[in-house]
Amino acid sequence: MNTRILVVLSLLVGIGAVLHTVVPPVLFGMKPDMLLAMMFLGILLFPQLKYVIILSITTGVISALTTGVPGGQISNLIDKPVTALLFLGLVLLLKDRVNGHIAAPVLTAIGTFISGTIFLSVALFLIGLLDGSFLALFTGIVLPAAAANTIIIAIVYPVAQRMAKRTRLQVAS
Repeated sequence: MNTRILVVLSLLVGIGAVLHTVVPPVLFGMKPDMLLAMMFLGILLFPQLKYVIILSITTGVISALTTGVPGGQISNLIDKPVTALLFLGLVLLLKDRVNGHIAAPVLTAIGTFISGTIFLSVALFLIGLLDGSFLALFTGIVLPAAAANTIIIAIVYPVAQRMAKRTRLQVAS
């Protein structure tokens, strides 16, 4: 494993943790997951399984430690690795077929929908609220989070990609 890449990934997790902590709760203690955007950025920059596994577990643990949602600790520990692996699969599937500057925001929106669905399903199952609340929470939390994450990636991904290339990190094209 490349130590420089691990340092970049840890910086992304740190930035995501700060964003995850300072974003105020929107509905029932839930808030848009900005840490997720940084995890997606790390996967987009370094789409290798070994880095994705480390990044997803770290992101899941940090999210679990900073969540205010009942049942959110277990939900984050399940959600982040599953979402990261699915996101990696989508990235590798579209890698040579679609321009990265177009694919990155679209995949981020899709990844946020996947993450939100998994998180809400597990959390609602754990706290026993299965009837009717999923759609309200999905609409109130996941949709704004998807919009925010998509905008963040659309702005930050091209900049991060150029910086990584200038510093000679091995970045996916």
